[in-house]
Amino acid sequence: MVQAKWNGTVIADSDDTVVVEGNHYFPRDAVWSKYLMHSDTTSHCPWKGDAAYHSLIVEGEINEDAAWYYPAPKEAAAEIKGRVAFWKDVEIG
Repeated sequence: MVQAKWNGTVIADSDDTVVVEGNHYFPRDAVWSKYLMHSDTTSHCPWKGDAAYHSLIVEGEINEDAAWYYPAPKEAAAEIKGRVAFWKDVEIG
């Protein structure tokens, strides 16, 4: 079981993560929605496509843009469709 934790709280856990460029992408249904907050941030990867972001909110603290996903990944990254990855001090293990 791989878990994503931030601020002492498990944000996601799954036996079915996909690792791309060292990042674990969790199935969307393995991520606790109550900890996600919409963000307007976007970015672009030449081979994966356009990413969208969520901030995390746990115990009243916010970790801006700490989760990202590709709503419509390019064909080369099709395996991460419907999955979420984390960074910015989120512990994966």
